[in-house]
Amino acid sequence: MRDIENREDIVKLVDQFYTKIMKDDLLSPFFKNLNLEIHLPKMVNFWAFVLLDEAGYTTNVTDKHINMPLKKEHFERWIFLFYSTLDVLFTGEKAEIAKQRASLIGWTIKSKIN
Repeated sequence: MRDIENREDIVKLVDQFYTKIMKDDLLSPFFKNLNLEIHLPKMVNFWAFVLLDEAGYTTNVTDKHINMPLKKEHFERWIFLFYSTLDVLFTGEKAEIAKQRASLIGWTIKSKIN
């Protein structure tokens, strides 16, 4: 396995991660009315910004989630699915940075909700 190197890698990560989310009984209800054709490119832009220093993502992640009825188990499941997707696809510094950032995002949102 190799590390995340380019935008195509991020597209693969996001696509496989959201495929898992959409099949997950706990998380899929949050996404059932979401237009994935619009949402997924935004997520690719976010991770490209975080991992590849690409410009293009300007939305505040916390603001987008603060009013959702999220609970601890939602965050734990989201992290589990994200990590497991990363672990199947990539290994290396960027993959570890993605895990760290995902954990930080989850912690930040969870702390603002509670």
